[in-house]
Amino acid sequence: MGFTSFLFIICILNLNQFLKAENLGVYIVYVDPSQSSSDDLDTFYDSFLPTNTNVTTIAASNSDDQPRILYRYRHVFSGFAAKLSAAHVDEMRKKKGFISARPERMMHLHTTHSPNFLGLNQNTGLWKNSSYGKGIIIGLVDTGITPDHPSLNDQGVPPPPAKWKGKCEFTSPRWTCNNKLIGARYFYRSPPLFVQPLIDQIGHGTHTSGIAAGNFVGGADFYGNARGTASGTAPLAHVAIYQPCTGSHCGSSGIAAAIDAAIEDGVDVLSMSLGGALHLHFADDIMAIGTFRAMERGIVVSCSAGNDGPKNKTLYNEAPWIMTVGASTTDRKITVNAVLGNGEELEGETGTGFPAIGKLDLVYPRSNDTGMSRCFDGHFNTDIKGKIVVCEGMKYLVTRVQQGITVKGAGGAAMILINNKFDGDTTFEEPHVLPAMQITYADSLKLKAYLNSTSNPTATMSFKGTVIGNNRAPVVATFSSRGPSVPSPGILKPDIIGPGVNILSSWPASVDNSKTDTKSPTFNMISGTSMSCPHLSGVAALLKSVHPDWSPAAIKSAIMTTADSVNLEGKPIEDEQLQPASVFAIGSGHVNPSRANNPGLVYDIMPDDYIPYLCGLNYTNQEIGIIVGRKVDCSEEKSIPEAQLNYPSFSIIFGSTPQTYTRTLTNVGKANSSYVVEIASPDGVIVKVEPQKLVFPKLGDKSSYSVTFTRTNKGVMNNTTQGFIRWHTAEYSVRSPIAVVFQN
Repeated sequence: MGFTSFLFIICILNLNQFLKAENLGVYIVYVDPSQSSSDDLDTFYDSFLPTNTNVTTIAASNSDDQPRILYRYRHVFSGFAAKLSAAHVDEMRKKKGFISARPERMMHLHTTHSPNFLGLNQNTGLWKNSSYGKGIIIGLVDTGITPDHPSLNDQGVPPPPAKWKGKCEFTSPRWTCNNKLIGARYFYRSPPLFVQPLIDQIGHGTHTSGIAAGNFVGGADFYGNARGTASGTAPLAHVAIYQPCTGSHCGSSGIAAAIDAAIEDGVDVLSMSLGGALHLHFADDIMAIGTFRAMERGIVVSCSAGNDGPKNKTLYNEAPWIMTVGASTTDRKITVNAVLGNGEELEGETGTGFPAIGKLDLVYPRSNDTGMSRCFDGHFNTDIKGKIVVCEGMKYLVTRVQQGITVKGAGGAAMILINNKFDGDTTFEEPHVLPAMQITYADSLKLKAYLNSTSNPTATMSFKGTVIGNNRAPVVATFSSRGPSVPSPGILKPDIIGPGVNILSSWPASVDNSKTDTKSPTFNMISGTSMSCPHLSGVAALLKSVHPDWSPAAIKSAIMTTADSVNLEGKPIEDEQLQPASVFAIGSGHVNPSRANNPGLVYDIMPDDYIPYLCGLNYTNQEIGIIVGRKVDCSEEKSIPEAQLNYPSFSIIFGSTPQTYTRTLTNVGKANSSYVVEIASPDGVIVKVEPQKLVFPKLGDKSSYSVTFTRTNKGVMNNTTQGFIRWHTAEYSVRSPIAVVFQN
């Protein structure tokens, strides 16, 4: 997906208004309140509007042909969003206290269109220790919510804590909050016609809230498959929804207002399955700016990494104070078997069951000119009636489900969707309208070879249903965005991966038209880093419940240093090509919530620690001031290289000079503990750690070590390589991955 469009709202009523309005657009304006002559922040903000503007009238007006303030920010930064012309902005620049103004950007959702895989057990372990997240508030910035969904029932959920200041802003008496859904606020200028504010029209916010904190709901299924009791990762946590989105697009001014409100209201975790433009400078990124202020208030921020994989340098939400989450598969599949005429058996996935299909002719209709499948346009050059039709993913031209509709409309009996090399092993469980299956790239090659080997190809298909226990899981999803980070290559991103493929969660309405019981719970199965993000938000909520004194950085460290680097079979986690995954795909690995609850040691970072890091990125004092919300003078700060930040991982950009960095660990495990180091040096690099043993007499004690990276070039096959440092005792393992990029 691409996320680089700008939104300029221009409303022209007539020529005179056009000349007057001068093409008004939405700008986010940053100001310095210390320059105000008034103690009232609103008065200061209003002073930046054009002098011939009646502020009171316009602020209360919905007119689009006059400059007016849309949102006033108090927590994410000092400033406001307003409808302005370029000429108005130029006038603002002359006013005392003005810092900068930037056009609004559009943000997009990170979805393509189970907690059990996280090892959470209802009666033991982290769920029990955390009381299932009771008392923790997860705020989601998303597309709205379905307030009467069973996943939002408040059975077993206590009233919100006394600190809660949130509001329930449903505009119809039909909708209310309860002890589960404790807040609902919207942030867009005018709802689409006939659309109720906050009511989720596309399902995204309903789905993510269910993943993060949906309560227990029996009878969940997807077209009769994957049947069981559904729950979120933190099922008894509170939910607050902040809606800056209309449809799948979210304006950056509304997102800033949503984060501002979440901070004011008192959320503990902020979950945002969305992103803006690639490779944004942090001072230009409203997500980075807003989440810094959230982190300062002790809020853990979880964001999706993006769906632009598997290419490198495709990440979103890369700031080090954000937990950047990639996506992986689970061990559950809804399977279909196909047996080819030569006896070869292929396994695929589907979302809908069907009776067994006996031997039928197998056809692969393709364009005579390009060789591409004709399933996307229905211009079949061969008779497909009563046959099994081979189609290609073609996800960017037409959906896989739509191809099935085309095939069925032309008389096809069934469909086999084949993956290209790009998609590799990632297959989806989707609601097909005819018997269908999607197969991996490896099986697609087998199928093509068979088609080329005979003039009369045939196949049978049989639906096998839900199968649990795929030992290859987790596998990195093909769409999951990859590092290295562009705005900060010295920080390894993504941080972590979590379940994000074929995730069953709550949905506004039934997707199964065959169901006659209108009272049955409604669920849907979709994929994306939008789904992995709330899994990690829920894990953060559980950890915050058990460890209320841990900082956001400590919680993120606990998650990262205890992550799994191997799959259920005990082999290295693989990518979509079924090759050992790069750390630029998995970060620290796949989340292991139970181990994260007792990590032994954590790498902690205080908010002020990021200032030397930002100075080291050569940001200007003004840019850093926008991010951190106060004046900064880098000439008076101790600037540090990126890799010197006390981060739980290492990203080394190598020329030829050795590099030495320090890290400090805090004991959160046991008193009188000693850790020894294990080093797996990346190819072409010697890693030396001093000291090789760390001793912690008491809980809360800190101990530091230095690590030196020296380039040797031995065994180097390409320009990237990886390894790890692991501090361990008989009980604890604290692992930090190392990524190395050779520049020459």
